[in-house]
Amino acid sequence: MGSPPPLPLIFVLLIFPFSAPSRASVVARLPGFRGPLPFYLETGYVEVDEVNEAELFYYFIESERNPIEDPLLLWLTGGPRCSAFCGLVFEVGPLKFVSARYNGSLPSLVYRPYS
Repeated sequence: MGSPPPLPLIFVLLIFPFSAPSRASVVARLPGFRGPLPFYLETGYVEVDEVNEAELFYYFIESERNPIEDPLLLWLTGGPRCSAFCGLVFEVGPLKFVSARYNGSLPSLVYRPYS
């Protein structure tokens, strides 16, 4: 039995299929947030199974500190509709909902600088 491949090789093999988004959009503004977003946000779909035409939805948020040296975090959740966005806002993302009594209007979002 040989030794396992080095971790960087495993990482490249896992990430390689995700390197070419089939559809991507840069998002500069979101409903409920005043002004342009203070961070780089890209969303899209990546094909993961060409035969069955399976795609995964993603949010890419670039590091606000040092994108070249900071590690890449892959965080998986449901989606691509509300569950993915709510998970992003409630759990790990740079935006959060403003806690307020529901009045029928669109919820407000605020920046969370230390996400």
